[in-house]
Amino acid sequence: MDIWLTAVVLGIVEGLTEFIPVSSTGHLIVAGNLLGFVGEKASTFEVAIQLGAILSVVVLYWDRFLGLVYQRRSSRSDSVSALSGWPGICRIGIASLPALIAGYLFHDFIKSHLFTPVTVSWALAVGGVAILIVERSVSQQSFASLETLTLKQALGIGLFQVLSLWPGTSRSAATIVGGLILGLDRKGAAEFSFLIAVPIMMAASAYDVLKMSAALTSHDIGQFAVGFIVSFIVALISIKTFIRLLGRWSLIPFAWYRIVVAPVFYLLTSAS
Repeated sequence: MDIWLTAVVLGIVEGLTEFIPVSSTGHLIVAGNLLGFVGEKASTFEVAIQLGAILSVVVLYWDRFLGLVYQRRSSRSDSVSALSGWPGICRIGIASLPALIAGYLFHDFIKSHLFTPVTVSWALAVGGVAILIVERSVSQQSFASLETLTLKQALGIGLFQVLSLWPGTSRSAATIVGGLILGLDRKGAAEFSFLIAVPIMMAASAYDVLKMSAALTSHDIGQFAVGFIVSFIVALISIKTFIRLLGRWSLIPFAWYRIVVAPVFYLLTSAS
């Protein structure tokens, strides 16, 4: 397939799946195999389009990040939001730290042993079942706003995020489910998932770029730029749509999607 069309297709896949609980990794592996775009260059390209998706979060939630510089009042009350100023920085930092440490320590092992059709397929299926169980168990639960997030909740969500280091689990699934278990409402859990994605994905992307920079040539810049831009635009739309859907639906449709997709993923990738 033409390299420019490949860049557009993979940018769309990344933008659509990065921030919803279906595993962008699994979808990119399938798409890459179907397009015949695999290997070290493909891995580096995936890092580039992830950066486009990260930028979409910064643009959409610029007020949240700006609010870390100063404390602002919660929109629901006259109290100060827990995600403003130093309290907000502490919560995002605490939530990011466990996955950053685990990712650094086990990066090479994960890349070498967990990116297989079997492991990713199991992660997709088990993650789907876990979402169904959690949604059923918290259906009658009383939820709290993100503005009242505690340090304990932030740390708990950070520990859940470590699960996403297993490819196919989905970082957003792990953190949103963790947020629900720890008492956040769906919208708040999703938004906090987006916020803590920025330091995690920036760190992981920078690490991968440094390790894979030798595989890049000047001819790759255009293709990577197209994928970056497409991923950024599609992720903007995807995040906005996902947040609106959470106001009406639970995560159950995404859970069933994962369960159905898991064997399809295995069949499409195991022979490649």
